[in-house]
Amino acid sequence: MSLKIIFLISAVITVVCCKSVLVGQTYNENNQLIKFVEETVSTNAIPFFKRVTEKVYEVPQVYGNEKIKGIVITDLDNGLAQPSITLGGLGFKFVNIKLKSERGSGFNFLIEIYV
Repeated sequence: MSLKIIFLISAVITVVCCKSVLVGQTYNENNQLIKFVEETVSTNAIPFFKRVTEKVYEVPQVYGNEKIKGIVITDLDNGLAQPSITLGGLGFKFVNIKLKSERGSGFNFLIEIYV
């Protein structure tokens, strides 16, 4: 019983400390989802300031009427920076992503978007 409690507590701590975002699908049964964005976004730290970056991605015309099916934003530094999706996203042809660091630190994110 105590082993289950320890496992549950460590799982909660892992989820709380992780600042990555995964929404939607990154693959389907035939592995036919297409990754059209794979970009690393990083900023350096400035003492006493928060760093904020907003990125806008649109599905290229090459994919026709395809809509976004999956978004993965991975914190490569495992820091305290916060990613968020502010507009669009799943089911839309665009997405706005806001990346915000803690005061006095930078961030390093890998952004992947699938159609």
